[in-house]
Amino acid sequence: MHLRMHAIKTLMLRWFNTAGPCKADIHYMLPPTVRLPNLQRLIAQQSYFVIHAPRQTGKTTAMLALAQQLTDSGSYTAVMVSAEVGAPFSHDPETAELAILDAWRASSQLDLPDDLHLPDNWHNAQPGRRIQAALQGWAQTSPRPLVLFIDEIDSLQDETLISVLRQLRDGYRNRPQNFPITVGLIGLRDVRDYKVASGGSETVAVDGLPGISKLLNPKGDRLNTASPFNIKVRSLTLRDFTATEVSELYQQHTDDTGQVFTQSAIEAAFDLTQGQPWLVNAVAKEIVEEMVTDANVAITPEHIHEASEVLIRRQDTHLDSLAEKLREPRVKAIIEPILAGQALGDTPSDDRQYLLDLGLLRRDPAGGLIIANPMYREVIPRVLVQGTQDSLPHISPSWLTPSGELNTDDLLQAFLAFWRQHGEPLLGSTAYHEIAPHLVLMAFLHRVVNGGGTLEREYAIGRDRMDLCLKYGNITLGIELKAWRNKKGDPFASGIEQLDSYLARLGVNFGWLVIFDVRSQALPIVERLSNQVVTTQTGRSVTVVRA
Repeated sequence: MHLRMHAIKTLMLRWFNTAGPCKADIHYMLPPTVRLPNLQRLIAQQSYFVIHAPRQTGKTTAMLALAQQLTDSGSYTAVMVSAEVGAPFSHDPETAELAILDAWRASSQLDLPDDLHLPDNWHNAQPGRRIQAALQGWAQTSPRPLVLFIDEIDSLQDETLISVLRQLRDGYRNRPQNFPITVGLIGLRDVRDYKVASGGSETVAVDGLPGISKLLNPKGDRLNTASPFNIKVRSLTLRDFTATEVSELYQQHTDDTGQVFTQSAIEAAFDLTQGQPWLVNAVAKEIVEEMVTDANVAITPEHIHEASEVLIRRQDTHLDSLAEKLREPRVKAIIEPILAGQALGDTPSDDRQYLLDLGLLRRDPAGGLIIANPMYREVIPRVLVQGTQDSLPHISPSWLTPSGELNTDDLLQAFLAFWRQHGEPLLGSTAYHEIAPHLVLMAFLHRVVNGGGTLEREYAIGRDRMDLCLKYGNITLGIELKAWRNKKGDPFASGIEQLDSYLARLGVNFGWLVIFDVRSQALPIVERLSNQVVTTQTGRSVTVVRA
């Protein structure tokens, strides 16, 4: 009997979820619709809308719950369906239509009462009209107004995507009796960022959408407009968790298991993640399932930071997909100057909004764009430096004492020798050329900290600097990186002042100022490489490296 009760209790355990929609019986979760905007008002107004947010932020969970609530109210036939099964048929809309509608019919049978199912009457419609005809028939036979949430809409591309959007737009005027009163498109991107390939030209022939060729960008890879779905009233996004919500989520684990997240641990988790739902769950999951499996041991900030480092180093699915975005030219055009501490320049507002929508950036209440959270702030440069790290030659750890401690003087000499021999060739190993020297230095320092230290970074728009903090054992080394660019003065004076302030915040009295001469007329590295020790106005010792 005891073993049976133990088995039942084990089956009833809940877990932190990092994959797919949450289920209340097995996952810790907040009320799923609490972070949604006021969609009931849009539905009452018979509006069409778009909800876009990064992966693993709770979109599907929230919309499934909302559909269930609307149906349970007795006022609507509401269901969440997916367009993903049509994705393999981007150039075959006819096959895509059949696959999509078959999946939608299955969803209606699983999620709705018998009298609310999608009827099987679309086969008689002409190709290119099947989705519109099926929704028309569904709305006509449903005893309640039809509300449809279409998930993974942006998994569709090219002719299939345009066909689906066109059919929704064409049927829109026939609501509420002959078409869904509300359609919500759910995906990663807003409509203007849906992908449409041009096949090498700037035109795609789409009946009923005159001028579509002008809607494509020069490479023809996204719509650049909301025109194919210009019936939408709003484009909405799903906010991250608040600090209170992170505490409430973690408290559920405490209530179930007795294991306590200390208040300082919860604060550390929010600080590192800024409430990004996947990160909040992933950090906790790593701790309670891998690091601290004894429920009698309380979770501390140290556990939070250790789990964060594990996730960053491992680059699980969510972080890996985020890193993939860094290769996109319009992402690079914004991320690169942020890393370099430069002003953004003339970047399109749509591109800035794209990075906000992806969750890579957020607007600082004090002004300007910043990386969305400290974990992403670490992920981004580590991803960018990987190619350079893989290109590094073998480097003997000559910077360690016989007892394994870091000797910063030996580290400096090792870096100077490394830079003199390998710096110039390695500058071409990264696609982010404006910060190539920074990335090469970070690749070198990652070899150093792999022996048991950490490397932390700070950067922000307009400061024209990057700060590094290398910690190894009892040693903390603050490093300021500056670039001497064309038509700019020597950054020595501003660098000393900025580094002095940075060292004060770190609570240390020595550091490095590394000035990379990236001017087009700069001397070769072997001729300009030098170092000297200076003292700041506050008495701190600074080694100035000119590279």
